[in-house]
Amino acid sequence: MNHHLSYTILLLLLIGFTGSAYAQSSPQKKEILRELNSAVSGKGHISVYEDESITHVLGRPMTPPRTVYTGNDGATQYYRIRGYKIQAFSGNDQRTSKNEAQHKQQLINNAYPDLETVVLFESPFWRLRVGNFENRSDAEEVLKEMVKSFPSFGKEMYIVVDEVKIPVSQNYSGEH
Repeated sequence: MNHHLSYTILLLLLIGFTGSAYAQSSPQKKEILRELNSAVSGKGHISVYEDESITHVLGRPMTPPRTVYTGNDGATQYYRIRGYKIQAFSGNDQRTSKNEAQHKQQLINNAYPDLETVVLFESPFWRLRVGNFENRSDAEEVLKEMVKSFPSFGKEMYIVVDEVKIPVSQNYSGEH
């Protein structure tokens, strides 16, 4: 009987923790802090202070600044954040997709030398991703230019959410 009661209590605790975790992950969590910090006439005022460690987790750099070696100028520091890239190619033909991704990478590198291009293999797909964009509107502008430059493969290009590198010198804003 005691054993059964222990399992019941444990189950109720798990349900309670699961419910509170679900509530915290809702899309309204940003609005809750804003609402709590706003004054309501005649109802008092609540101030919520967020610990700095939490601030860095929510919508801030995913990792501390890293160093990338860039040849003659020494090292460049950058933030790795959730941002946007342009997917310029995706294929799963084992015989041709790798070569096609590398060929398109070379074409894009020649036309847009300032944009980083990366060929990725995630079985069974070969993908070519272009750029490191902090916000979607910047990615959309470049995508429009690339579609004009490469009309033959413009329809398969689109914007994807990915981890990107933003140089520290660009004063990362932390907003998306």
